[in-house]
Amino acid sequence: MRADAKKNFDHLLTTARDVIAEHGADASLRDVARRADVGLGTLYRHFPTREALLDALLRSTFDELTATADELEKTSSPTDALTTWLRDCVAGATQIRGITPLMMTAMEDPESALHASCVTMRAAGARLLARAQEEGSARKDLDGGDLFALVGALAWLGDLPATAPRVGHLLEVVTSAVLVG
Repeated sequence: MRADAKKNFDHLLTTARDVIAEHGADASLRDVARRADVGLGTLYRHFPTREALLDALLRSTFDELTATADELEKTSSPTDALTTWLRDCVAGATQIRGITPLMMTAMEDPESALHASCVTMRAAGARLLARAQEEGSARKDLDGGDLFALVGALAWLGDLPATAPRVGHLLEVVTSAVLVG
C-alpha cells in the first residue's frame, strides 16, 4: 500500500472508531467520510462494505482476545483462564454498540467479512472451556457455540441503557452458571 493510501486507511479507521463509538454499528458511513475529510469514494475504496469496515475495527480486538486465550492457557488455571477470558470477551464485544447481531450472523455466514475473526475468537473460547471441562470445573453440556452465544447475550444487554450498568453483575451470574463446584 502506498504511503498516502496507508495514511488515509489509518485515518479512516481512527475516525470510524470515534463515529461508531458515538453512534453504534449503524453509524452513517457518509458521516465517517465527512469527519475524516475524505470523499465517500475513498472510504469505499478502502472498505467496500460496512462489514469490511467493522471487521477492520474488530479484528484487532478479536486477535487480542485470541492471543489472550493462548497466554491464559499457558499461565492460568483452567477456571481462572476461562473467567478472565469471558470478562475480556464481553468487554471487547461491548466496545461497539450494535455489533452483537452482526457477530452472531457472521458466525454462520462464511461470506461475511466478520466470519473469520468471529470463528477464531469462538475457537479460542472453546479451547478454554474444554480445558476447564477436562479439569471438572465447567459444565460439560456447553460447547464453544454456547459460550459465544452467552457472550453475545451479555454484549447485547450492554447495548441497552437499562441493563448496561448491570452487565458486570450478569457476567458473574453467567460465569457461576458455566462453572461447577
